Amino acid sequence: MKIAIAQINPTIGDLLLNAQTILEAAQRTASSGARLLLTPELSLCGYPPRDLLLNPSFVEAMSITLQNLAQDLPANLAVLVGTVEQNLNAHISGGKTLFNSMALLENGKVKQVFHKRLLPTYDVFDERRYFEPGLQANYFTLDDIHIGVTICEDLWNDEEFWGKRSYAVNPIADLAILGVDLIVNLSASPYTADKQQFRETMLRHSAIRFQQPMIYANQVGGNDDLIFDGRSFALNRQGEVMCRARGFDTDLVIVEFDEAQRDFQLGTVAPVYESGDEEIWQALVLGVRDYARKCRFSKVVLGLSGGIDSAIVAAIATAALGKENVLGVLMPSPYSSDHSISDAVALAENLGIKTNILPIGELMQGFDQTLGDLFAGTEFGLAEENIQSRIRGNLLMAIANKFGYLLLSTGNKSEMAVGYCTLYGDMNGGLAVIADVPKTRVYSLCQWLNRNNEIIPQNVLTKPPSAELKPGQVDQDSLPPYEILDDILQRLIHNHQSAAQIVAAGHDSVIVDRVIQMVARAEFKRRQAPPGLKITDRAFGTGWRMPIASNWVGLKNAYQTKTIARPTLVSGDGQDAQPQIK
Repeated sequence: MKIAIAQINPTIGDLLLNAQTILEAAQRTASSGARLLLTPELSLCGYPPRDLLLNPSFVEAMSITLQNLAQDLPANLAVLVGTVEQNLNAHISGGKTLFNSMALLENGKVKQVFHKRLLPTYDVFDERRYFEPGLQANYFTLDDIHIGVTICEDLWNDEEFWGKRSYAVNPIADLAILGVDLIVNLSASPYTADKQQFRETMLRHSAIRFQQPMIYANQVGGNDDLIFDGRSFALNRQGEVMCRARGFDTDLVIVEFDEAQRDFQLGTVAPVYESGDEEIWQALVLGVRDYARKCRFSKVVLGLSGGIDSAIVAAIATAALGKENVLGVLMPSPYSSDHSISDAVALAENLGIKTNILPIGELMQGFDQTLGDLFAGTEFGLAEENIQSRIRGNLLMAIANKFGYLLLSTGNKSEMAVGYCTLYGDMNGGLAVIADVPKTRVYSLCQWLNRNNEIIPQNVLTKPPSAELKPGQVDQDSLPPYEILDDILQRLIHNHQSAAQIVAAGHDSVIVDRVIQMVARAEFKRRQAPPGLKITDRAFGTGWRMPIASNWVGLKNAYQTKTIARPTLVSGDGQDAQPQIK
């Protein structure tokens, strides 16, 4: 039996377009002689649909679209389509009104429906908000082959692999007990760096443990802050990769099941990426391309400061949308260095993008005059620095509004973590492209991009980072060196280490305490930031749910010893003696 995997890029809510995409994949599959076509989780509506699922008319339209699709599919082809199914017993027994389901379509009808059994509620997932878990092991028989069906999270609960169980049941084990011939998993698994290697390792363990050939069919594309990398694959009973689809692109791949051997034959295997930087680059390019396309933007605008962050964002946007669709705006102030302009111009020439230069000196003077009486007798400081950033933000938003461009924000994760950014200034935008990329990784990405020829000017890579909001300013006036800062942030945000643990790893206690305070104080900024593309397992987006008004930072160190002393709290306005960061 030939089994096809349609690695599609659905648009959330566009039921007709998604159904047409599945139909076209089915027609190609039928011509190849395959008997079964797999599509990803919720392929009919796109994942994640979020609160669209609370709209009864949306759910009803999905049901109608599914029925119509079943009638349009080629004869003698079975297709698994991701959809939602109503829980008809909810009004009697309680529970959610919907199931996250896979429908088996064949010969014009919906033959069977299978419900997702394990519903994740961590990170970006909130499926218990909408769905009731299925209670039955899911399988069907096609041409005397028994095929087990699992949906995404259903395979993430092997207690031998994890060393624990997160759920009471293991759907893979249940299917193995039933004696199915192979197991398919239909997923919408968001990308994070190095996740594919982890997926294949996890499934390899299950394939070997249960002696089950397995297929993993994943969604591809960008939906809001989430990026889906595809890279669907099939494993034989020995855990060897027999087939792998392309990464960050749509694909249709076929794997053949040998009934006599009860295993898969070797098919097309897409290569792995040569480096983590290459993989992250592909993810960010796809994220920008799909965010713009699905939000119906064809052109983007961004500020070019001559710095490394705006340089990498401009390069990503150019790769995603084409050089003719990217506008870079230079907005020098009296504090801007000559190389800031020349570096930005050199970058634009390397990329082939258009630029405009809008000096902001006179606009700064206008603010100084307007605020002169009110600010009389005070020193130049944070307020004046931020006015410059907000002037630039206003100009960029004006261009975006006038011409219908998408404004790209260029702040990195290190800055977002500690609040080294200006509300209503450099944080303006419809998409924060590198908001989940630490500063040290930004440098690494630029060096990877320059591996064959210079795209990012060398001076951008070597000069000290600076916001250039006052004479002689560099980032390390306010922040630790980025190598130190990023390691502290990794330990704090991703590894959930305490201050004592971070200090024990070799960091200065004063710096650690200061960074922790800055991260806590910047929460109100992150809450107002544009969506940022997620590439790590702990991004400042839909999976980050921290309180703004909280005194835990002031208390936490007191709980690191068995004897708890009354701590000294930060002042009531959330500020301490540390310098304020923009």
